[in-house]
Amino acid sequence: MMSTLHRALHQGTAGERAAVAVLVAGYPLLLVAAVLSHLELFVLALVPTYACDLFLQQQRSRFVVLLRKARTGVSVRTLMRLTLLLLLSARLGADDATWFSSVALTLAALFCLLTVQAVCAREIRRRRTLPVVTRNIDLPLHIPDAPPAWLTKPTGLAVQCTELPVAAEIVLTSTTHAAFLPGLAAMSLLPALACTLATAYYGSRRGLAPTRDTVLAATDEWLRTYKPAVVLYFSGAKASAYQVNMWLTAVERLNTRAIVVLRERAVLRRLAPTALHVLCVPGATHLMNLDLSSVGVALYPANVGKNIHLLREPGMRHVFIGHGDSDKTASVNPYSKVYDQVWTAGPAGRERYALAGVGVRDENIVEVGRPQVADVDVVGAPTPRSTPVRTVLYAPTWEGWDDNPANTSLVLAGENIIRALLSASQPIRVLYRPHPFTGTRSPQAKEAHRRILALIEESTLQGAEVLHQDTEQVLARNRMAEAEAAMATLRARRRGDEAQQTGAGLAGTGDVLRLRELRQEWESAYWRSQPPWQHRVISPEGPSLTSCFNESDALVSDLSSVVSDFIASGKPYALTNSAGLASQEFRSRHSVARAATVLENDAIQLPAFLASLESPAPDHLAETRECLRVYLLGEEPTRAHQRFEAAVLALSPPAAHPMSAPGTHS
Repeated sequence: MMSTLHRALHQGTAGERAAVAVLVAGYPLLLVAAVLSHLELFVLALVPTYACDLFLQQQRSRFVVLLRKARTGVSVRTLMRLTLLLLLSARLGADDATWFSSVALTLAALFCLLTVQAVCAREIRRRRTLPVVTRNIDLPLHIPDAPPAWLTKPTGLAVQCTELPVAAEIVLTSTTHAAFLPGLAAMSLLPALACTLATAYYGSRRGLAPTRDTVLAATDEWLRTYKPAVVLYFSGAKASAYQVNMWLTAVERLNTRAIVVLRERAVLRRLAPTALHVLCVPGATHLMNLDLSSVGVALYPANVGKNIHLLREPGMRHVFIGHGDSDKTASVNPYSKVYDQVWTAGPAGRERYALAGVGVRDENIVEVGRPQVADVDVVGAPTPRSTPVRTVLYAPTWEGWDDNPANTSLVLAGENIIRALLSASQPIRVLYRPHPFTGTRSPQAKEAHRRILALIEESTLQGAEVLHQDTEQVLARNRMAEAEAAMATLRARRRGDEAQQTGAGLAGTGDVLRLRELRQEWESAYWRSQPPWQHRVISPEGPSLTSCFNESDALVSDLSSVVSDFIASGKPYALTNSAGLASQEFRSRHSVARAATVLENDAIQLPAFLASLESPAPDHLAETRECLRVYLLGEEPTRAHQRFEAAVLALSPPAAHPMSAPGTHS
């Protein structure tokens, strides 16, 4: 509990930490005010305490979960406020038994109404939590529309606000010494009564979903009809959704019947637009009982424990495809030997396993290329530039699960790298794109990330003196807003909760294609929307990694698949040596370092690397980069999809190869 609280304090926003501080101080202050019969102090403490409580719930802060684990959940906090209000009333109305009795009965009635409402809301959530959630699948199920979210969510913000009229009535009558009339008391309870009745109405058959067995039977019937031959299987935290998203397009293009199987609802919510049929099956028992007998090939982008629930299927060929090749130890995980085959991009992946000796046999390794780099612009190709200023992308990886300093450059070298880029003799535009997991485990990495953001912001503010709004930038920002509005409209068609979205059936391939077009338009406008020297911090919701590659002239990164993918461009890159190995040892140990400028933690080599970008002298590492591209990504990286598809079809039974026209749904 204490370790969880410690992580939450470091990861929560400043506003969340301030709200928690107000809550911690607020309730004791309410108790003191009630005991002392100090109405003004009680109100002064009640308002911010109540506001901060609502703020934390609206932000879906992890502190709300911690409070519940500490047995001070929302119901307990509500009861505490009402009890303290009753105590205050007892102290203020000691001489008026009728007034106090009215207050006590009103508060008791309010708590009973809120309890009934909470029970009904919980039952609705339970019945609308389906064992299988789908996308792009038309199951023959009747699923009623979802009740309003403010009625059924655990936070129930609008429902909790129903205690405000009662509290206001008590405070008002205490201040004016007026009688607590039954009529006024009843009126103050009307909002709570309305919420309770509305929740009970939706809790009838009208708001409930089909039973678990009905949903599972319908899913099995659809699987028997569609007969999927390939499954892209993924499990992980919501921040790891990018690992499955990077494979969606490649699997969509397969000339066979394919589906996506996810294990976490949070990942489903972050799944990129896709025309593939999607099943989210959180329960292990439900997954293991689904009829997947037609599936011949299962593709796994990540090594996680829940893979075992599908690996137990003997009729499938299980293939680890990973989410990027790199020289990190994670790329040669001993877990990989449980699969029938391990697919790597090029010869480098094969050699890594041979050198690691983790039990993966050479004959079980297949080189399939890297389909994700198909859209990476190659040096020499005519590429429209959005800026005349040199652009350097700094894309460090995250801190990993251990404290190995080689995992990320952020802690020891990050600030030095950014300072060197910002103070370069020739103007440099910095693109800073941290890993989505940055700071999730290491407070030092989180703090280094914060300091880097401050450096970039300070440099940007200094350059703002010459900022001017030209027509192209204004038009680009307008186009971004239009694209965002259009994407929001398309996504809004999937209204309601996940049960309602499952019942909605097919999304339509046209919507998926249009979302991708709008996303490309948004990214194109993003780069034109600011001055050419403007530094950028790229968030996970920002431009894709490929888009950042195409916008950059060079890369600074760590040992990660980012470097391997960037090599497809043929552009120069610098690699951090955060572990402090001798330069020669670092190059011999890590193949990706052969064509890199190696940076120590002080980043003293960075000015020379930047100067080489402007130098008219021949690039002496260009030929090495080309050889390394073949070594890491395989022959003809642009034909990676054909190799990937051939590898899939080679493992699939012949009957599974034909499929309906692309984008159609059976």
